[in-house]
Amino acid sequence: MAIRRLPDILVNQIAAGEVVERPASAVKELVENALDAGATHIDVILRDGGQSLISVSDDGFGMTSDELELAVERHATSKLPDDDLVRIASLGFRGEALPSIGAVSRLSLTSRKAGSDSAWKIAIEGGRKLPVEPAAHPPGTRVEVRDLFYATPARLKFLKTPRAEYGQAVDVLNRLAMAHPHVGFTLGDGTRSSVKLAAGQGELFDIRLRRLAAIMGDSFAENALRIDATREGLHLTGYAGLPTLNRGNAQMQYLFVNGRPVKDRLLQGAVRGAYQDFLSHDRHPLLALFLEVPPEAVDVNVHPAKAEVRFREAGLVRGLIVSALKHALAEAGHRASTTVSAAALGAFRNEGPGMGPQGWRSPAYAYPMPYAPAAQGGALAEALHDYHAPLPGLDAQPAARPVPVPDASPAVNLPLGVPTAQLHGTYIVAQTADGIVIVDQHAAHERLVYERMKEALARDGVKRQTLLLPEVVELEEAAVERLTARAEDLARLGLVIEAFGPGAVVVREVPVLLGQTNAAGLVRDLADDLAEWDQALTLEDRLAHVCGTMACHGSVRAGRRLNAEEMSALLRQMEATPHSGQCNHGRPTYVELKLADIERLFGRR
Repeated sequence: MAIRRLPDILVNQIAAGEVVERPASAVKELVENALDAGATHIDVILRDGGQSLISVSDDGFGMTSDELELAVERHATSKLPDDDLVRIASLGFRGEALPSIGAVSRLSLTSRKAGSDSAWKIAIEGGRKLPVEPAAHPPGTRVEVRDLFYATPARLKFLKTPRAEYGQAVDVLNRLAMAHPHVGFTLGDGTRSSVKLAAGQGELFDIRLRRLAAIMGDSFAENALRIDATREGLHLTGYAGLPTLNRGNAQMQYLFVNGRPVKDRLLQGAVRGAYQDFLSHDRHPLLALFLEVPPEAVDVNVHPAKAEVRFREAGLVRGLIVSALKHALAEAGHRASTTVSAAALGAFRNEGPGMGPQGWRSPAYAYPMPYAPAAQGGALAEALHDYHAPLPGLDAQPAARPVPVPDASPAVNLPLGVPTAQLHGTYIVAQTADGIVIVDQHAAHERLVYERMKEALARDGVKRQTLLLPEVVELEEAAVERLTARAEDLARLGLVIEAFGPGAVVVREVPVLLGQTNAAGLVRDLADDLAEWDQALTLEDRLAHVCGTMACHGSVRAGRRLNAEEMSALLRQMEATPHSGQCNHGRPTYVELKLADIERLFGRR
């Protein structure tokens, strides 16, 4: 066939295939236009998941009749005053959204310029533009998209159910709302609203946290760490959740560049790098980060839907994100998320699946008002004493081992309190100024050993102790090769091994921090870890994983009995060690229960 120029309608339909993938894509383009127009409130209505109607109304600058005619032409925009594609300061800029949407739907725009006494309307049906006509409308713009993809019916087959498409639009609107907390948003189907976000007023960090709480939940706001860092013209702000507040997927990670929601692998990799010491590979933190960069330092035109960006100095961006997150996590100290204690209280109350960690549910039965036995006297006090005395014939051994403590009254300056008992040789119970703390001794000591190993490695290397009798560990040949290939890295961490024939290694020195450890078990675990992640990680990441494995072997084991001094020392070290609120896998090391919460459990409040 001879080369020919495609008709304009077909060209617009091809462009629509890139820009308008589904109703949520149209919502994104139209809401971004409203934000660029200076809107302070945006209303979105979807029917049938956006297939039959998408309506976006705003109170922005509005347009004149001449501007309306140009707005629906391809490559017509008001956002490139100097025709410079390098310095993009707006969300939409290529002038493709409206004509592309109009090519596959019935599109109408009604707008009134701010300060004007008249409004105008223009319509496009399947790419055919109709004349501009007068209309009635308040200042601002309303865009209606009806019968999406009616002009390209094959696209309808790829749409999901109306409910699923509606959910996609909610996610798109929520992301834009996070980046613009000073703008109010609503989204509904014309009868009820599923998104209702009021415009925030006040300091940016405060209104942003309120907006994030409305979208991500109050538990995130209660356990979020403030991020505010600057480096070489880059400014990173936002909030990141504590490691103990995590999920099994990365859906609650929101990243923004110059107010634009993006899904960038560089940023996601930086987040993983910052949290690698605190979470296992299958857990993900909750966060919302907002990066402001000079327009010329980022290319936002590398993706048809502008969902991805490219940085001029990617290493600088990654370093800023990693250092800012690590600094915030270090500042948190031994703090763990409140959801840990909320979950524990929920387990005590035997809550059903529908009960969340927020708020209190009234008990299904009434408690009688308690009374204080000490306040009673005479025969009643003696009767109470007999009533509370152990029943004869019961010689059951208690699972809890009390700890002799000279003074169990905790000092105010001891956040983790004074130890009073050890349960099942695994959990330490401590009394604080306003409640109790239950500590998992193995998880807590694992974090302490890990942090000490990292500190020693950064300072002057991990101290080693020579085994009086070197230990030979038999392994598969492939495992021996993996270990001997990393022998130099392991030596930096205090573990000195050598090949001992084709199927064994000999352990000559171990880190002093590990004390009496099972060298054979440690070596076998390291060989397995190297098989899983050795090829994909940098040297620093590999060393961090090795430190974590060693710390697990060198920590206090569950089932080991501790005396009062050992328990107290463990608690004091936790208070002084960053990140001690969670182990290396993101699990909490302690649960704190306030006295008021405990009293509620027993109906005292």
